[in-house]
Amino acid sequence: MSTKQTNISLHRLLLLAIVAAGLGILGWKFLISSQTQDSATETANIAARPMGGDFTLMSSHGPISLHDFKGKLVLLYFGYTYCPDICPTNLGNLSLAYRRLPPELQKQVQIIFVSVDPERDTPKHLQQYCDYYQANMLGLTGTKADIDKVVKQYGVVYQIHKEGNNPNYSVDHSAFTYVIDPQGKWVTQLPHATSPDQFIKTIHQYLKGS
Repeated sequence: MSTKQTNISLHRLLLLAIVAAGLGILGWKFLISSQTQDSATETANIAARPMGGDFTLMSSHGPISLHDFKGKLVLLYFGYTYCPDICPTNLGNLSLAYRRLPPELQKQVQIIFVSVDPERDTPKHLQQYCDYYQANMLGLTGTKADIDKVVKQYGVVYQIHKEGNNPNYSVDHSAFTYVIDPQGKWVTQLPHATSPDQFIKTIHQYLKGS
């Protein structure tokens, strides 16, 4: 190979090296930018997640706060008393689980039923409904603004389907039971139609060592 050909080859290799280096820098910048965006998105998602927490709503005896039950395991459920099937199923299973507990464990458990239908579920009516289950269940409700604040904290969704002044309306709502440990921290949630046995197992799990 001639000296001229050798110089041309070296020149080409140099150009290729420069291009490769440039592409490498651009790729690195893109990777860093992508990772930064992913990190920012993840941070935003974490910040947007419902975290539970304290709240105050109205009972038939006045305002009640979640922190009033510190030291107890709280089983929190959202629904409404005119619910035809979902609420009675879940609350029925909860009450069966509660009644199967020995008295010393019953004293460490509080079931709270929050109504998302304050127009019909007055505190008095709500508590009468809760008493039917014979499980020391507490009924809480409040203004729509108060309720919406709490449902946002726990990631609950609901929608009232009402036309005009018709009192016979339905309410769609999520049906999880939220488990709040004796320190007031939301630790897990159980799906609709969780069995009494599974409720009892969960109660023992989070009261162990209390």
